[in-house]
Amino acid sequence: MPTAAALVKKRQGGGVWARLTLPVPLPSEGRRESRAEPQARAKMAAAKPTPTDSLSFCLAQLTAAAGEGLGGGKDAAINETPLGRALLALRTRHVKAAGGIERFRARGGLRPLLALLRRAAAAGPTPLQEGSGSAPSSVLSTVSAGPAPTSGPAPSASSSTSSPPARLRKTLDLALSILANCCTEGACRAEVRRLGGIFPLVTILQCVKTDSIQNRTARALGNLAMEPESCGDIHSAGAVPLLVESLTACQDSQCLQSVVRALRNLADSPQHRLALAQQGAVRPLAELLATAPDPALTSALVRALLELSRGCSRACAEQLSLGGGLGPLVSLASHPKRAVREATILTLANLCAQGLVRPALGNAGGVEVLLGELRRRRGPNGASPAFQQPLVRAVCLLCREAINRARLRDAGGLELLMALLQDPRASAWHPRVVAALVGFLYDTGALGRLQALGLVPLLAGQLCGEAGDEEEEGREAASWDFPEERTPERAEAGSFRSLRSWLISEGYAVGPGDISPDWSPECCSPPEPSEPASPVPGATSMQTPRTPRTPGRSPGAAPDEPWGHEGPALLLLSRFSQAPDPSGALVTGPALRGLLAYVTGAPGPPSPRALRILARLTCNPACLEAFVRSYGAALLRAWLVLGVAPDDWPAPRARPARRNQHRELGEMLLQNLTVQAESPFGVGALTHLLLSGSPEDRVACALTLPFICRKPSLWRRLLLDQGGLRLLLTALNRPAPHPLFLFFAADSLSCLQGLVSPTVSSALPPAMSLDQDPASPCLYEPLLGSAPIPAPDLHFLLDSGLRLPAQRAISATASPFFRALLAGSFAEAQMDLVPLRGLSSSAAWPVLHHLHGCRGCGAALGPVPPPGQPLLGSEAEEALEAAGRFLLPQLEEELEEAVGRIHLGPQGGPESVGEVFRLGRPRLAAHCARWTLGPGQCPRKRALALVGLVEAAGEEVGPLAEALLAVVMGVEAGQRVPT
Repeated sequence: MPTAAALVKKRQGGGVWARLTLPVPLPSEGRRESRAEPQARAKMAAAKPTPTDSLSFCLAQLTAAAGEGLGGGKDAAINETPLGRALLALRTRHVKAAGGIERFRARGGLRPLLALLRRAAAAGPTPLQEGSGSAPSSVLSTVSAGPAPTSGPAPSASSSTSSPPARLRKTLDLALSILANCCTEGACRAEVRRLGGIFPLVTILQCVKTDSIQNRTARALGNLAMEPESCGDIHSAGAVPLLVESLTACQDSQCLQSVVRALRNLADSPQHRLALAQQGAVRPLAELLATAPDPALTSALVRALLELSRGCSRACAEQLSLGGGLGPLVSLASHPKRAVREATILTLANLCAQGLVRPALGNAGGVEVLLGELRRRRGPNGASPAFQQPLVRAVCLLCREAINRARLRDAGGLELLMALLQDPRASAWHPRVVAALVGFLYDTGALGRLQALGLVPLLAGQLCGEAGDEEEEGREAASWDFPEERTPERAEAGSFRSLRSWLISEGYAVGPGDISPDWSPECCSPPEPSEPASPVPGATSMQTPRTPRTPGRSPGAAPDEPWGHEGPALLLLSRFSQAPDPSGALVTGPALRGLLAYVTGAPGPPSPRALRILARLTCNPACLEAFVRSYGAALLRAWLVLGVAPDDWPAPRARPARRNQHRELGEMLLQNLTVQAESPFGVGALTHLLLSGSPEDRVACALTLPFICRKPSLWRRLLLDQGGLRLLLTALNRPAPHPLFLFFAADSLSCLQGLVSPTVSSALPPAMSLDQDPASPCLYEPLLGSAPIPAPDLHFLLDSGLRLPAQRAISATASPFFRALLAGSFAEAQMDLVPLRGLSSSAAWPVLHHLHGCRGCGAALGPVPPPGQPLLGSEAEEALEAAGRFLLPQLEEELEEAVGRIHLGPQGGPESVGEVFRLGRPRLAAHCARWTLGPGQCPRKRALALVGLVEAAGEEVGPLAEALLAVVMGVEAGQRVPT
């Protein structure tokens, strides 16, 4: 059998086209074949392989045909039948077999295959006109002489541009099909790129305009584009304009699908997607979508548009809109096939990144489609949060145009956005959702609906939240209600002048110089309308220098306030605070806690807008009752003036600096409330709350009055004459209506004490700090020595057997009990050893000292345990009980003072106050109340002491209330408290 080289030498004459032709008839275009051809090919594939079908034979024929045109002097009499059989066998047997592609590559089949295609590309007809970026035209301008087709005239040069000779077309069909199949594997793709196989494919795509060739070439390029390096080379070779041209020129569905797939695979990076859009690849896809002849092409188009619209560029959005693709996309969102439906919806979501297309998208029904899909994905059987993210972003972007906001509101979008804000799993999207709701800033109906759905506390909670992880939207995502002006001289067009007038009238700007033509509501925080000046000069210390944030702002424009992640929430809260009566939404516990947490916990100086919101609320008479009912005034004083927040109680927590600024702000806000409370309207409102309100409102009013009332006539009438103070004291043991209720109560009682007795110096120590050393001499110690003087004439016998010496005459004068016992008609009067039952040695020690005239000698300190140990059941309690049993009132008082000196002195703490109160003695209860409400006491210790007192009092709060009332009113222990 002759070798391939020998067969080449036998060929004499013939042109390039003739040397590449095949006598075996193949399909003329794509996959369209006659009825006989598939049967013949099937028989050939199923037949037993012959020696001429082996891989070695096929590679030899391929190598011979590829090298024939390289030398230029080859034999032209070659028999073409072996080449045709080789290509057909490669495609039908070897490449499609298991591991066949790998064997073909390992045997070096790609090199001659690419050489054959390179030879065909060089021999093909020259295109009439090359586009920019297309393959070079270093191809033959004429074709060599060769066998003419069997019928019909020979094609001219112009006609051959779109249709090469039939036999060459068949050869290219087989060769391109083999290459496309090989490029489905990564190793082959890398080998083709290394051998420079991309350039010939682009040249064939440019030169041969037959549908079947275009189909297989596009398929091969699409497979190669699956590798990032090959994708870049395909772009550099200028294949994109040629593929776009094929979209408009080709009529075959299979060819169109291959071209669409190639374009989709070429969109593998943002740079390549932008290049595709700039070269006009999107518009023909959109036009085809409206007239797609079959479902397969529709599916391919939708997948391609999804890929091209990722990170949607302006060019992509413009072309898709101009191509009429929005309507078909919205219609396909209800396609029965899930893959088409989901790809369509994601494409619509991607398009929302461009403001210029959002109004048209809304008119086409995109708002309802995206809302419905997001609602479905958030259902019980919906998708995970990662699959909801594109739709959340799209819905939020749709809120930037008025027409879409109206559609969204009518379609239930407000409820959906509120559900997102209330969902802790969607916390990463909360800042984006809040920023989207800013679009409804002047939609009164929408704001009312949002307020009813509970937006305000959610906004307050967002003030101290973390910033979202998502990237900020670019300028192209800005609202398209006011498209940017594109004048070369930056002259102010009429539309901009109209916009500027609207911005000034609505309060977004304070003057014409505050706006540049590049301004948009998404780029900066607009100044609030009609912001009142701070009533107290000291409050301005909390404000920060205003820095410009808008790109492109003119040098003379006025800078605006800082716009951090809390900016949208503050803007909406400010809008709510401008309502005639914002008390129901803003003057609540959650809202106030959010605002104060932001003011005191911001890493930098807080936004002045937050301070203005608080000032506006405290200056509004309609909010006075809400501040009283919600303990808002007490919260302002505790958090700002005293530096104790709900999270700091009872365990303290480190707070940032700026305590002086916070104190100034708190005093200013309380002063605003004082002005409202002392006005005729405020007096009537407070009187109504105290006398006719609910029990909770009455307690809250009594607690708040010392903070906001400075007129003696007012607070005396409400708290003393009308029983507000007693009402507060009797409510101490009830369930706390606020986490800081006892802290507020202790602070309120201390403030009221300062109002009742303003002359008491805050520098005075607490009343029970008896830390002076005893100066009185001890009169009992001489009886204890070895030679007592005078000698004892009596001994007391304790239960423990201990004998304590005593003088009968002196002891009998100490109290009526001992007078009757030692000098009366009892038997003990005649005994030298008198028993004292139920008395320990430690408890008896101060009794014996007292019987012999010791006053303040320090004996009373003996039975008192140190701080931290319980007093109930201790020897101190036993001594107090014995002093009462033996009718020794002065000893009782001395023992109580000793207990107070140790437990309520400098060494004692708030936890000791409750222990002392548990002894149940009125004088000690008064000492506890005085220690708690002492003018120099720390607010935190005062509150902790009150907590201990309430726990010690239990259900019987009467003695505690009387003790606290006596201290507040300045009544000494034992005196009657006026009713």
